[in-house]
Amino acid sequence: MDDTTRGIRIRRGGPADAPAVLNMLDSAVIWMNNRGNTEQWGTTPFSEKPGGTELVDRYMTENVPYIAEVDGTPAAASVLDSGPNPQAPIAPAEEPERYVRLLVSDRRFAGRNLGSALLAHAVEETRRAGVRLLRVDCWAGGGGELVAYYERHGFTPTETFLAGAWPGQVLARRVG
Repeated sequence: MDDTTRGIRIRRGGPADAPAVLNMLDSAVIWMNNRGNTEQWGTTPFSEKPGGTELVDRYMTENVPYIAEVDGTPAAASVLDSGPNPQAPIAPAEEPERYVRLLVSDRRFAGRNLGSALLAHAVEETRRAGVRLLRVDCWAGGGGELVAYYERHGFTPTETFLAGAWPGQVLARRVG
């Protein structure tokens, strides 16, 4: 997908994109921490977390990653799968689904609506696969800002969950 009016190109990702995605995650942790949010992803950069690098490597090889590039530079990423993480306290849907496992952007590209572009792309990929349900889960703390972000993109909150003390929200969007 190309959005030449904004210089955005979305392409399929792969193992070679893992370092860029890891950098995006690290920049997101720093940005959240600078805003006072130390609960969502903690205070340790993903590149320094036990298993952080391996998780990103799995995203890039075992799932379906997409990279949003701005003028050729990887600037945001999403990861789609056929259901939630099996280790998460979230039940799979009772029908075929696509699941957004990751949505992150490099904070240097804030304000470019890259997350919106990647979510629109996830909707199209879900439709193209003949699947009618797209789901995502997110952190429900911090006054629900992230939940509201997904609601603005057509998702409806379904169930809540706790992962330890971490409050989560599952959201769903019907794809016609």
